[in-house]
Amino acid sequence: MDMVSTAEVAAGERFAFWREVNAKLWVPYDLRCAPEVEGAFQARAGVSEFGALQATLMTSMPYAVHRTPKLIRQADPEVLKLSCLVRGEAMITQDRQCTDFGVGDLILYDPSRPYQAEFTPDAPASQLLLLRFPRSLLPLPPRDLRRLSAVRISGNRGVGALSSQYLLQLAQRMHEFSPSDTARLSTLTLDVLATALADALDAGSEVPPHTRRRALMAQIRSFIHDHLGDPALTPDAVAAAHHISLRYLHKLFQQEGDTVAGWIRERRLEQCRRDLANPHLAARPIHAIAARWAFTSPAYFSQAFRSAYGLSPRQYRQQCATVHAD
Repeated sequence: MDMVSTAEVAAGERFAFWREVNAKLWVPYDLRCAPEVEGAFQARAGVSEFGALQATLMTSMPYAVHRTPKLIRQADPEVLKLSCLVRGEAMITQDRQCTDFGVGDLILYDPSRPYQAEFTPDAPASQLLLLRFPRSLLPLPPRDLRRLSAVRISGNRGVGALSSQYLLQLAQRMHEFSPSDTARLSTLTLDVLATALADALDAGSEVPPHTRRRALMAQIRSFIHDHLGDPALTPDAVAAAHHISLRYLHKLFQQEGDTVAGWIRERRLEQCRRDLANPHLAARPIHAIAARWAFTSPAYFSQAFRSAYGLSPRQYRQQCATVHAD
């Protein structure tokens, strides 16, 4: 992930610098902010390329963007943008549709047509996950996509909520992904977006079955990551949260060579391994680390850990401590 920040720029030049960053990362905008903000403006962005999809996690003080007809004539890359707010509140207007949106909500908009957007001035800093991708990558007719411009897709219910959970996880973990991870995540992320947008249009039949299946799997895995520490996270609970049968859930995992319970256990063991290797957690008892990730039996945890990694939890922690000491 590439990082861009105003931190190394002189205070009086930061907003002008941020205007240039916006133009290079996305498209030229007319950027504006309050005079009292401009003098102390701060912002940063982490940018990852997921194949043809660009993902940016941006944290910034309040400002507004205007995409004008004149700027569109200067540069029109024929892409779509979708925003998911991670922190704060914002507003967007396009095609006479004015929408307020909050954390987890999804907003689609088209830089080929004029729009205005701004972070709510009440929040000292907002954070936004911004996805940019060619229109052709979505299996939905342009006329239907236009109907969704600046329409809020709620992150609190239904397919929108599941898609939001996936995107918020993506924002949280962007710095962890390797190049091979981002190549795989490109397809998954576009599948999630296509499914969420088709649901908002009530046009799910227009999304190919394999796209819906991959999107559902991405949403399920995001849900599991969010609830790994909950002992009540079982295959039954996962199926119920996604309104599918337990049999269908098992089938989805079997098609990828996994079992539901096995995949959950592997993810929990990964989290335990990470905590055991963390020198800042060296004083935390092993049984407490196991319990944090829903291993309620120390004996079972020790057996499962040794089976997965070839060492007991204590031996693994000692090995990591020796490496850190060197």
